[in-house]
Amino acid sequence: MWGRASAGIVAGFLVAAGLTGLVAWLPPGHWQAALVPSLIAFIPLWMLAAIWAFSFRTAARAWALLGASAAGTFLLLWLLRLSGAVQ
Repeated sequence: MWGRASAGIVAGFLVAAGLTGLVAWLPPGHWQAALVPSLIAFIPLWMLAAIWAFSFRTAARAWALLGASAAGTFLLLWLLRLSGAVQ
């Protein structure tokens, strides 16, 4: 249980941070206009990721999938920035 809880807190934070970045960058216009709504969305996204960690049978699986999700969101943010799709 502690392993899944720590996965939800640490890796869930990274998942929520990556998703918050996507919420800020993907709408049309400058990212500054979406900054406050994306920051408001951060806490519910983090809570959802923490709850998602308890749906796995083992802590290792929770760490693996939440970590992969976090890496995927940050990779997508990096690709969007590299391609020039966002400012």
